[in-house]
Amino acid sequence: MDQADIPALLSRLASDEDASRKMAVFKLQSSINDPSFADVFISSGGLVILRRLIMGAGGNTLAYSLQSLSRLLEVDMGWDVFEGPTSGDLVERIVELIVTNPLVNILRGAMSILVALVSHSQSETSSTASTPGTFGFRALKPAIAVYPQFFELVIQKLQSADHALCATTLMLINALIRDAVSNETSPSHHSGRVGGTGEEWPKFIKRLQDLGLIKAVYNLMQSAALQDLAHPLLEFQSLTKVLLKRWRDVKVDLERPDHRRALKGIHLASAPTRDYMNGSGRTDDTPESVKKSSKRHHPEKWRRLGFETENPANEFDTAGFLGMMDLTDFIRKNEDGFQKLLLEQSTRPLHERCPIARASLAVTLTLFEHFDCEHSEMEDLRGYQLSDGKHQDKLFRPLLLQWSRLHTAALHAFFRLWKTTAAEQHDFEKVAELVRILVDQVVGQAGRAKDVVDVEEDLVEYDLGRLRELQMELLGFSFEDQWGHHLYKVRESLNQEAITFVKEQRVRCLLQGTWFSKPARKENRGEYQNRRGTDGTLWRYAKLSHNRRYLHYADFALRTSSEPGLDALGERVDLRTISSVVSNVSAPNGDSTAESTLTGPPSSRHSTKITINSYVNPEDARKGVPTSGKEYELLTLYPLNHSVASEWLDGLLMLLDQAPITAETNKLVNLVKDYGLKIRLLNVRMEATYMGPPVGAGVVPSREGLDDNYYYTI
Repeated sequence: MDQADIPALLSRLASDEDASRKMAVFKLQSSINDPSFADVFISSGGLVILRRLIMGAGGNTLAYSLQSLSRLLEVDMGWDVFEGPTSGDLVERIVELIVTNPLVNILRGAMSILVALVSHSQSETSSTASTPGTFGFRALKPAIAVYPQFFELVIQKLQSADHALCATTLMLINALIRDAVSNETSPSHHSGRVGGTGEEWPKFIKRLQDLGLIKAVYNLMQSAALQDLAHPLLEFQSLTKVLLKRWRDVKVDLERPDHRRALKGIHLASAPTRDYMNGSGRTDDTPESVKKSSKRHHPEKWRRLGFETENPANEFDTAGFLGMMDLTDFIRKNEDGFQKLLLEQSTRPLHERCPIARASLAVTLTLFEHFDCEHSEMEDLRGYQLSDGKHQDKLFRPLLLQWSRLHTAALHAFFRLWKTTAAEQHDFEKVAELVRILVDQVVGQAGRAKDVVDVEEDLVEYDLGRLRELQMELLGFSFEDQWGHHLYKVRESLNQEAITFVKEQRVRCLLQGTWFSKPARKENRGEYQNRRGTDGTLWRYAKLSHNRRYLHYADFALRTSSEPGLDALGERVDLRTISSVVSNVSAPNGDSTAESTLTGPPSSRHSTKITINSYVNPEDARKGVPTSGKEYELLTLYPLNHSVASEWLDGLLMLLDQAPITAETNKLVNLVKDYGLKIRLLNVRMEATYMGPPVGAGVVPSREGLDDNYYYTI
């Protein structure tokens, strides 16, 4: 619309005919977000007319009027409408519409205006920032006093089927939370009251949470409407981190009544006996001298609950009031279990008791670190803008909104790990590290749509063996980063040690001796004789000599219960004459580590055999005939199962200084090597993982000031 048409537009806006006003304000909403147009519109008195429409119109005329004002505020113009003695009436009218009007198009416009009104107090460019009481929550407070159900109805709007209304509603909630936190008075004031709500900001946040805010946003974050609500959801997620950080930064101060009551509640919930009560029976009328004399309490009053000292307030320094909130919440929701746990721990020696309070604080800090609550609140939103569709889904962390339930589940996992590993007090940090790995694995790998109930079950029931494997993998990665070169040398050394160890084990199998089968003689069309081999024997026994130079063997008709000695083995193979060892060793079904055991007598199923070859033909050697350079088969062995085949094939190869080839032996080598590495890693202090080499390591000392006058003392 051209600026020259503004007078005619204003005339139609002020018309007594509703149809004329509706058409005019419909056109106005599409042009008013042009700053040059808006400037002329305001200077021509249009703001007064627009306000009059909002105060008295209804239906679509009202919806278009609200939308026009919202777009005017978006270009940072028209703020004068909220100044002066009548500004409160306009705000009350908008709040009234949100509370009483069911039409979505009116609600969207009203919500948008309140978003701008609340957010304007946080704008650095606000020209009226020096006039308190105009913007922010202060501007809404009188109207909310008239409509106290305002917050409840706003949160209900988050369940609307209209995604645009949901997004605008969440933007309003975000603006209110940001205003509450950003307008907090200075920390020197113990009241901690915020500049708009007239109450402490934690109480304001709790008020919203009690109305179902967390559940509503959690459902939105897991819904299919994620793309339409992405920006306000990510802003709410960032604000949640801000709040968690604020709570952590609040120091526990026993001078504050609420902190003192919380700590006292923790103690009373433990069902202490009379011996543990502090000054029981005192009243306000009790003489001061009696009060002082009764201040002496049981020496383990707080240690009994899992604190390190009898001054628990100091132990919240790192986790802050957030740690106290989590501990209090856990005890409040699990009071019976908490008391039973304390009774169970009291029956154990002091050094074996699980420190419940310390464990709770450790879990709080683990969750705080996992969700990266220290990071800038805008990083999630920036990451969403820069990422593609495949990775955007991972930026949403609905489980962050289930902080309390995650804390409880992870704390129960801590207790389980403590009991299962038979940990003691000096193992506390090790158990805390396992819990950190558990949280990273379960919570970190959970998809956006995974229900919190499933996550709770996974935390409490996670396989401990797998958890230890993850710990060793992570420890290995850490050492790779810090000690990669040194770790490579260690692995090389361990590999040689493992091969030597496995070679000795395989050779000992040969020294012990083993029964092998012999294939039966072929008869009609592939059928086999069941009781006799080709020469009347069914079994073959082989054994390595003690000097490891000869492989002795003999054939037998029956397999005896006692192992034949070397004197009973009439044939032998000189290992020095072996040219190659060939086999078709393979596991059934393609599984290289599987075992196929033949329980009955040998039959036609001889799928595995080991063939020992030589360039020396035994008959030619006896006759003195020179070698022809052709390989001859000296001995064929048919192992009874895959494990025996692996032992003998690789044992013979390693005796000939060749590398093992079966998967079973290589798996054993890797197993021995990995255990050796883990033992070395576990013998290194954890802090050494991150410290790197000491300062000056590897530096060649200077010879400055030295001469060649030196000698050796013998």
